[in-house]
Amino acid sequence: MATPPNSLRVLFVDDEVSLQELMRAELPRLGHEVTVCQDGRSAIKALEKGTFDAAILDLKMPDMTGIQVLERLKQLSPDTEAVMMTGYSSKETAVEAMRLGAFDYIEKPCKLVEIEGILIKVAEKRKLKHKNIALQTRVQAAEGPNRLMGESPAMQGVHRLIAMTAPTDATVLIQGETGTGKDVVARTLYQMSKRVDMPFVPVNCGSLSPTLAESQLFGHRRGAFTGADRDHKGFFEVANGGTLFLDELGELDKNIQVKLLRFLESGELYRVGDTEPLRTEVRVICATNRDLRKMISEDDFREDLLYRLNTFEIQLPPLRERLQDLPMLALHLLARSAKRTIEQVDGLITPEAFQAMFEYHWPGNVRELANAMEYAYIVAGGGSITAAHLPQVVRTKSAGRPATVPMMQSNAVASQAPTILPMTQPASSGGPNVRTLHDIEMEHILRTLEKNGGNKPTTAKELGISLKTLYNKLNRWEDDRRAAG
Repeated sequence: MATPPNSLRVLFVDDEVSLQELMRAELPRLGHEVTVCQDGRSAIKALEKGTFDAAILDLKMPDMTGIQVLERLKQLSPDTEAVMMTGYSSKETAVEAMRLGAFDYIEKPCKLVEIEGILIKVAEKRKLKHKNIALQTRVQAAEGPNRLMGESPAMQGVHRLIAMTAPTDATVLIQGETGTGKDVVARTLYQMSKRVDMPFVPVNCGSLSPTLAESQLFGHRRGAFTGADRDHKGFFEVANGGTLFLDELGELDKNIQVKLLRFLESGELYRVGDTEPLRTEVRVICATNRDLRKMISEDDFREDLLYRLNTFEIQLPPLRERLQDLPMLALHLLARSAKRTIEQVDGLITPEAFQAMFEYHWPGNVRELANAMEYAYIVAGGGSITAAHLPQVVRTKSAGRPATVPMMQSNAVASQAPTILPMTQPASSGGPNVRTLHDIEMEHILRTLEKNGGNKPTTAKELGISLKTLYNKLNRWEDDRRAAG
């Protein structure tokens, strides 16, 4: 089994045999892994070979003092918390040890409960550090489009899969075209998981250096290769207890794929230049826009790795297959670009602008829509956005194409995005007879109802709304018509 996140890897260094035997027996009982050394030189060798969360050092030893070991420890493994232990207590040695970076200082003879108390503090400090990393991750994510939005039928299945898999530790493979929001799904899985207070470490596999990818992912030992002048923690070790997100998985070299498969099966990894395995407990989420099965047929991806990764597979639909969600997405992305609230930008996008967006095929998906909203907001000078304010590629490639997307039902939960549907005729650009979005919606409803010979269930199904919603809209339209005389 993998080491639990609150467990520590402890190095215990003391020349007393009785204490060595006590630590060998009791520290594992407390849930920690322990390596026991009888002198400073063997401790240095252990530090050169392995990684430790805490080191308990006797100050007085035959070959090297605890202070000398501490100095070397801070060079080899700065993140290891050192605890000095001595029967020759003095204020001077305590001050010196703390100045060199010792975490704490205890006197001999000490009780096991004292050592346990200090290790609890070390574990709490490590957990707090991970929480700070997690908080920084969420703050950074809040600056971008980190909310997974969409109520279309295509997205409802995605939401169900996320709700099902997020609380588990299962490996998840997210697939979809570029710009569909695979990173947003990964962050949503993390934010809904039990690991939300531990690190979320995103890694773009396509940006990893071909020659250093193994070291970046799994870490390396000092001296493993030219330029490796100190130990280095890889992304897997940094994410210990949390979630590692491997984006653009299809870009990984097959040699790295083998090591990833070994980790997924055993929970063990080898730092470059290391002979001893390192255990770390990480949830892995992967994403790719490439056809992995096609890559397998071309011998570019390991079939056994795909079987191990797709315990749960989430397929993200392209924006052209969920245009029902476009109004909601456009408003949120516009609000982000404008640094304003949804309420402040609601109404800025005109019907003709929505018409053009509905008729465009969005090859860049939500990412392209985000760029289009930022462009339009700047060109419009913060005012109403018409079709003329959209990027030229959206205007030209949508010109003359009939809209076929069904109406999107208004939903107060979805930040009160307006009810929108495409038009077959261009909206008026001004004057006293400008049509509202509600007018456009009702035109489409009545046109669809007439086409279906008045059959309301068929009409509701074609529009993508419930029969009750259709009746409510027709009743409201009839009430408005009567009120107008």
